Amino acid sequence: MFESLSGKLQDIFHRLTSRGKLTEGDVIEACRQIRLVLLEADVNFRVVKEFVARIRERAVGAEVLESLTPAQQVIKIVREELTTLLGGADAKLQASPKPPTVYMLVGLQGGGKTTTAGKLAGMLRRQGHQPLLVATDVYRPAAVDQLVAVGGQVGVPVFQMGTQADPVEIARQSLAQAVRMGNSHVILDTAGRLHINEELMEELAAQKAALAPAEILLVVDAMTGQDAVNVAEQFNEALDVTGFVLTKMDGDARGGAALSIRAVTGKPIKFLGVGEKLDGLELFHPDRMASRILGMGDVLSLIERAEQAVDAKRAAELERKLRTRRFDLNDFLDQMQQVSRMGPLDQVLDMIPGVGALKRKLGNMQVDPQALRRTQAVLQSMTVQERANPETINGSRRRRIAAGSGTSVQVVNQVLNQFGQMKQMFGQIADMERAGRKPRLKFPFS
Repeated sequence: MFESLSGKLQDIFHRLTSRGKLTEGDVIEACRQIRLVLLEADVNFRVVKEFVARIRERAVGAEVLESLTPAQQVIKIVREELTTLLGGADAKLQASPKPPTVYMLVGLQGGGKTTTAGKLAGMLRRQGHQPLLVATDVYRPAAVDQLVAVGGQVGVPVFQMGTQADPVEIARQSLAQAVRMGNSHVILDTAGRLHINEELMEELAAQKAALAPAEILLVVDAMTGQDAVNVAEQFNEALDVTGFVLTKMDGDARGGAALSIRAVTGKPIKFLGVGEKLDGLELFHPDRMASRILGMGDVLSLIERAEQAVDAKRAAELERKLRTRRFDLNDFLDQMQQVSRMGPLDQVLDMIPGVGALKRKLGNMQVDPQALRRTQAVLQSMTVQERANPETINGSRRRRIAAGSGTSVQVVNQVLNQFGQMKQMFGQIADMERAGRKPRLKFPFS
């Protein structure tokens, strides 16, 4: 997410901070480079022009240039302006004063509406609500079946009347059903087209008039760049959307849509769709996203993910085992599974301040998800007893584990050796803490 844009911006700031004292010419040159980087990221030209002009106006002045840390002052200004560009404050979902609250998801075909509807329904259900999904896309082949399947995966009922019914009538009937069943939210998965046309807009406008939704969320594929902004303008003009869901954000290294769409339409981004899993929907926080783009990490989001994925009692038990040298491969596997629930490891690492700069320094080092999966497969191919007593894993057992995990004996040996080194390291740290000395971490296989 924003990998290319983030790296280039951080390079510009690195050059600024390495200069010490700045001149007006230095700031103007940095602004020129920022403009080029944003244009390369497919950010709307008018948005770039206004954004850079605001930075230049604030940064070229005695207060900044004569300060003790002028480069840091410039970076602070860029972060503040980037936060404003992305929306400033968080935009929360609106709720109707009288339930059920209706949310309409609209957008072009292929943008990810159906998956997003399931993700949103799953999020509301985890928050204790009782949502109802509604299939009003009667045109796309298997669209109704797909929504039924998605609803089953997240444990949310789906209202549908087949593919022959009128979409507006389906919407009306779903609202009556929600009132009867006591559903708190109604989420409409509406029809899309490959392109915007008058017929589509008239149908969506009729559903809007019939249900008076609290939110009309436009689902847009972030990877389409400027096309996403053009689509957003047209839908907003026709339906007066209340916000956006940007999907496929994990595949968008440039970020042009996210940086343009709010400024062009005046409507907020409310969610980011990340990954194909049905828990891959994130609330959009402009300040946190600005920090991530500038390589400052996103510690708050990292903590929130950890709180959702990691069991506090099991974490405390793990700490106790580490301090008493009772940490075994069962614990190792358990921790790997909990961490994997936080999302792809490279995304998690990018939330830690400074990791982005470190990765670039090491030649844009990438985390190999296949290596993590191989390690997990090796551990899962062992018996519980073998994981508790890895010293019992002899040659024949290693061959069986390799065959069971689809790897080789060399990979099994590597996993066991790395675990042994890690256990030894944690044991040394525990000994030093008991002796009252400050531990010096040395990672044997980093």
